[in-house]
Order: sequence, then C-alpha cells, then structure tokens
Amino acid sequence: MELRRSISASAEADRPMRRYGAVEETEWKAEALGRNQLDIISMAETTMMPEEIELEMAKIQRLREVLVRRESELRFMMDDIQLCKDIMNLKKELQNLVAVPEKEKTKMEKQREDELIQKIHRLVQKRDFLVDDAEVERLRREESLPESCS
Repeated sequence: MELRRSISASAEADRPMRRYGAVEETEWKAEALGRNQLDIISMAETTMMPEEIELEMAKIQRLREVLVRRESELRFMMDDIQLCKDIMNLKKELQNLVAVPEKEKTKMEKQREDELIQKIHRLVQKRDFLVDDAEVERLRREESLPESCS
C-alpha cells in the first residue's frame, strides 16, 4: 500500500503543476488577434493594449480626484454641523441664565453667562473660518478645472 502511494506521489511530482496563472499554461494568441506579442499584456482571461490601460488609469485618477474632493466637502459639512450643534447647546444654556432676573443672579451665574458668551463667540469665529476655508477650496477647484468642463 505504501509502495503504491510513493509511486503515485513520485508520478505527480514529475508532472508539471496545473494551476491558475502558471507560466506553462499561458499561451499568446497575438497572431490570431493581429497584434504584436509585445503589445499585449495578459491578465487572467482578458488582454488589454497599453493604450487601453493608460486610458483606464486616467479615468481612475479622475474618479479618485472627484472622490477626494467629495470627502473634503463632507468633512467640512460634518465640522459645520458639529459647530452648529455646539453653538445651539450653548445658546440654550445662555437663554436659561438670561431668563433669571438680573437681581436674582449669583456671581457664579453672571460669570457663567460671560463664559458662555465668549465660548459662543469663539465657536462662531471658528465656523466663519471653516466656511471661508470651504469657499477658498471651492474656488481653487473651479480654477483647476479646464475651461471646457466648467
């Protein structure tokens, strides 16, 4: 039994391995296609000319640029939304403090009012900078677009 196993194992070792993408399995069919062998790049079951590959690469690069721009826009939007939420929360707290008559406010409440006003002011400034940055980015994109696209 062991002799049979070793014989079949040695017979399998002598045969070239048939596996996906093996060099022995690759056949160039350039003559059938009327193309020079050097002009064809074979990948699995498809063949593409170098010009076709370059065109596809250019399409992918343009798509990548569009996606990067969109990601940037979405990040600006998310930051803007978060800043607006923070501003609204601080404004609600400030409204509650302002609702208390001035005579009844403690020193701590007056300090908190001032702090809230300063925080709101800083967040509004930060949002203004964010909006300005988004506008500059939009203008830069428009300038970089070819005349025919805009």
